[in-house]
Amino acid sequence: MADGEEKLPRDAKIVKTLLKSMGVENYEPRVVHQFLELWYRYVVDVLTDAQVYSEHAGKSSIDSDDVKLAIQSKVNFSFSQPPPREVLLELARNRNKIPLPKSIAGPGMALPPEPDTLINPNYQLVILKKRTSEAVEETEEEEEASESKSQDQRTDVPQTTPQRVSFPLGPKRAR
Repeated sequence: MADGEEKLPRDAKIVKTLLKSMGVENYEPRVVHQFLELWYRYVVDVLTDAQVYSEHAGKSSIDSDDVKLAIQSKVNFSFSQPPPREVLLELARNRNKIPLPKSIAGPGMALPPEPDTLINPNYQLVILKKRTSEAVEETEEEEEASESKSQDQRTDVPQTTPQRVSFPLGPKRAR
């Protein structure tokens, strides 16, 4: 053994042996410390859970069944099993029943139809056009003329004409 390895704690030597047995020859020295920290944290968590299970069962000390239960709950909580193959196949079948949108033909990159793109305007504002003073005078004259007619034949003229303006949502540009 090298001089540095003689001074290492037993746990660090075990981690180095595990790394070597897995074919890992080159690694930074702090990798051993990171594995040791992970190992200690895991052991403390398992023993803490085992102690809780032991107290719940009314026992004065932790036994192997408490530790096994704590490890099993850690495994169930930390690692989840993937869904069965049949479930995944059924999900894929359902998803593949819906056809892909047709692309817009044109030069450059193929894009999906306009309603499905993110570059479409996201909202619209209604801006009311202000009428000029001449248009107001003409409207008043028309109203006076229409008042002389019977009320059944009278038609209402809208006061303002709405104008729709679309703005794309995107990052603000510097001015």
